[in-house]
Amino acid sequence: MTPAAPAYRRLGVEERRSQLLDASLTLFAHRAPEEVSLDDVAEAAGVSRPLVYRYFPGGKQQLYEAALRSAADELQQCFDEPREGLLVARLARALDRYLGFVDQHDAGFSALLQGGSVVETSRTTAIVDGVRRAAAVHILSHLGVADPGPRLRMTVRMWITAVEAASLIWLDEDKEPPLDELRDWLVEQFVAVLSVTARRDPQTAALVQGLAVDG
Repeated sequence: MTPAAPAYRRLGVEERRSQLLDASLTLFAHRAPEEVSLDDVAEAAGVSRPLVYRYFPGGKQQLYEAALRSAADELQQCFDEPREGLLVARLARALDRYLGFVDQHDAGFSALLQGGSVVETSRTTAIVDGVRRAAAVHILSHLGVADPGPRLRMTVRMWITAVEAASLIWLDEDKEPPLDELRDWLVEQFVAVLSVTARRDPQTAALVQGLAVDG
């Protein structure tokens, strides 16, 4: 006797939309956005192409932006760490989540967050920049600075850019060094760049003194 096929289950609007975004992120995680078609997304999600259009009438551009925003939301949450314990330990935990995302999405990290795609627009650029700005806000909060000066703001944002660049290079280098070593190295770099800025900025110098006491 042939077993009965599983009953089709109708998904709710948000559940179906999440399913399509998950399928898109999986595809974008291994291929450049311009190489992914709506047919590919439909096949990966196990639905028809018209159904994809029903949820994303703007076509692949709208779907890509929605997938990018979903990834950006996840990355922003990486730096949302409780303000408990030593700063370097908090930063290490946040980096564990961030680098874990990079590892999970593999070569598609560049397609999701790095420019150069033919489907890139001012909106997608703004989404990516929003991740960097949100990370900076979280880090300054962990530093306990309500009104950071320009040198401190610049230092934090420069380090965030360095983390992103290091992540992309790490993928190019076949994921070497190991993630825990990369994480520790990036934490040490953050402390180092703060120390350099401290030589020119009293506000940062006070923070570095506090880090020395915590250590």
